[in-house]
Amino acid sequence: MAKIRENLIVLLILAVIVGMGIGLVANESFIGIIMTLKHIIGQFIFFCVPLIIIGFITPSITGLKSDASKMLGTVLIIAYISSVGAATFSAIAGYIIIPGLNIISDPAGLKELPKLILELNIPQIMPVMSALVFSIVMGLTIIWTKSKTMESLFIEFNNIMMAVVKKMIIPILPLFIATTFAGLAYEGGITKQLPVFISVILIVIVGHFIWLAVLYGIAGAISKKNPKDVFKYYGPAYLTAVGTMSSAATLPVALDCAKKSPILDEEIVDFSIPICSTIHLCGSVLTEVFFVMTVSQVLYGTLPSVLNMITFVILLGIFAIGAPGVPGGTVMASLGLITGVLGFDSSGVALMLTIFALQDSFGTACNIVGDGAVTLMLTGLYGKEKAEKVKAKKTIKA
Repeated sequence: MAKIRENLIVLLILAVIVGMGIGLVANESFIGIIMTLKHIIGQFIFFCVPLIIIGFITPSITGLKSDASKMLGTVLIIAYISSVGAATFSAIAGYIIIPGLNIISDPAGLKELPKLILELNIPQIMPVMSALVFSIVMGLTIIWTKSKTMESLFIEFNNIMMAVVKKMIIPILPLFIATTFAGLAYEGGITKQLPVFISVILIVIVGHFIWLAVLYGIAGAISKKNPKDVFKYYGPAYLTAVGTMSSAATLPVALDCAKKSPILDEEIVDFSIPICSTIHLCGSVLTEVFFVMTVSQVLYGTLPSVLNMITFVILLGIFAIGAPGVPGGTVMASLGLITGVLGFDSSGVALMLTIFALQDSFGTACNIVGDGAVTLMLTGLYGKEKAEKVKAKKTIKA
């Protein structure tokens, strides 16, 4: 029983089932109480969004200085391009595939939700985009001024916001999900969309493997080595990621798998795999883009505009680098983009959190296996340079 209480995906599945059950049998008075509770929880989550952005983006920028090097700059660029590339691929696929899915977004015949019993609004301390710009400005200026005090302050704030996410937001997510699905079931539209969500999850998993094939193909071209000699060792890491939904928990297995490859440089592996487990989230980003488009079609009857999706994709790549290392961390870090750029309301956010969590383990597995491709790219770019330096040192000694 304790393990069930600690398993977020199990709790969210139970929340969906319980919420839909309540929504199907609840009367108007009771669903009014449920919707009031959902509103209050949603207000708290949205209040935390700018704080989460500041708490994770700023320290991630200031942390770069201690490891500043040519290789670090390269891996950051590769990780960002991979994430944006995966997101772009997903968006294009979404515009092609989603209109062909049997999504019924006509609200005709649905019940109307009752008014809230208590409308408690909790304003954010600043708009989401202000939080993002503030984070970038503070991160860069702290590096330039070498301010140890401010750096320590933001590291402490990062720890505080991680505690908020783990001990406050994640524990109330099942309740938020349950109340949201109760409302959707009461209205009568969500039960018609379940087959669509199952189809979308399967489509996204196929998309993961397509993007991994692209990454390893590029890595093979850059390194002039057979990428099969890397990804064939990644089976244990993939299964571990599926089982744990955590890049951090999978890190020791991923390192072991990468070091078994005869074509990867061991020192580059020791550098690349740990940092990529934090900043390279191609699978999670690919998933989120396809899901936001699906949810937009389901709840609002239309796909996001191309301009909004371009903005979302460009910024999502930045947010993914600073995403918290918890289940659903990519979505948690980018809630501000989902609400600010795409205009999602609390129902849209709750639906996103739910379907993302239901496949989060596969997105994490894609991230982990993709790290092997990035490491192969770095081996191709810097392996020869390292070998020449070693050879020169040996010549000098001789």
